[in-house]
Amino acid sequence: MRIFLWVARLSSFTRAAEQLQVPRTSISNAIQRLEERLGARLLQRTTRRVQVTREGEELLERCERLLDDLDEIGALFQQGSQLSGRIRADMPLGMADVVLPRLLEFLQAHPALQIDIFSTDRRVDLLGEGFDVVVRAGPVVDESLVSRTLFELHLLNVASPGYVAAHGMPALDQLSRHWLINYQPNPASQPAVFEYQQAGATVQAPMPYKVTVNNSMAYTAACCAGLGIAQIPRSRALAEITAGRMVEVLPQHLAAPMTVRLLFPHRRNIPQRVRVFADWLRDMVAAAA
Repeated sequence: MRIFLWVARLSSFTRAAEQLQVPRTSISNAIQRLEERLGARLLQRTTRRVQVTREGEELLERCERLLDDLDEIGALFQQGSQLSGRIRADMPLGMADVVLPRLLEFLQAHPALQIDIFSTDRRVDLLGEGFDVVVRAGPVVDESLVSRTLFELHLLNVASPGYVAAHGMPALDQLSRHWLINYQPNPASQPAVFEYQQAGATVQAPMPYKVTVNNSMAYTAACCAGLGIAQIPRSRALAEITAGRMVEVLPQHLAAPMTVRLLFPHRRNIPQRVRVFADWLRDMVAAAA
């Protein structure tokens, strides 16, 4: 049933085999045995994709609940035992810089665990890419995901001293004369905008730009290089300001804080090892923040 669940979700025998790290023939044989035992065709195979049949849809809903119950039962007897297995986590580049120096402490407390840390600012497909937990800032795009708030990320408006010397100190009524660094971690056709709060509401002011970047490290580097105005996390901005690589601009027109969340695939029960790792992340990041 677990194999059927993966094939149905990913619409692919090959991708399911990759995620479960088993031969594709094992996937095919398992589905065939399940269909023979139930006496129903669960998946419709074509040359391009795998489609769930009506009978498969009915089984999918039931076996999701059943497997969740089995996971919950298993977790009852793992409370006092050593956690084991693999955890796949993805987090923004800036957060990985905070987490990785402390990760050894967690692994020493749970030596049988293996953790895959991926760092990217783009929106990822938790299920399709096999992630157990993801950290992201901003609104939850996929409502099917389970989310847990970590903290609020406050932003500052900054530019390099060289940019200010060349273009002058920005003013709200002169934004059209300035350049914004366009931050687009996900493929999108959204315009580049300067966001700020006014009377409790968010205002988005379109701005011209010359450079587009897709991750926070490049965003910071572009700002330090004098390529435009940026809105970056307060802690990072203060470090760059202290180092003389940035100056604060438009201090009275700040963007609303961004909520940083833990995101989990949609399921009623989260594996014990993932819950423990998520709790450690929450406590460690809260202390750092």
